[in-house]
Amino acid sequence: MESEDLRTHLRRRLSTALRDQDRPGTSALRSALAALDNAEAVQPAEDFRPEVSEHFAGGVAGLGAAEAQRRVLDAESQRAIVKAEIDGRLAAAETYDQHGQNARGAELRLGADVLLAVLDSTA
Repeated sequence: MESEDLRTHLRRRLSTALRDQDRPGTSALRSALAALDNAEAVQPAEDFRPEVSEHFAGGVAGLGAAEAQRRVLDAESQRAIVKAEIDGRLAAAETYDQHGQNARGAELRLGADVLLAVLDSTA
């Protein structure tokens, strides 16, 4: 259940950030949730060739033809992904500061702080 707790905390905090119009927090939380979703995605097998639909560009024919079971991340993996999001935001903030864009760097740090608070609350 702990793996669900982090995603639940991120979503709950996102609702609060949206209500409070916290732009840096909203951006960071959405980014972390997207990173978790992306990490759960499964690459199709190289020999997978679904029947292409003649009616829709990029579509496949057959019920469930494009469906795949997603990976399940354990709590440690989820925390590592969110930690990587924090580290990425802090590194980008440093780069912005070096180029004189301190306001953007500060926004990224605020987002990193929001994510760190979520990680601390689920520890």
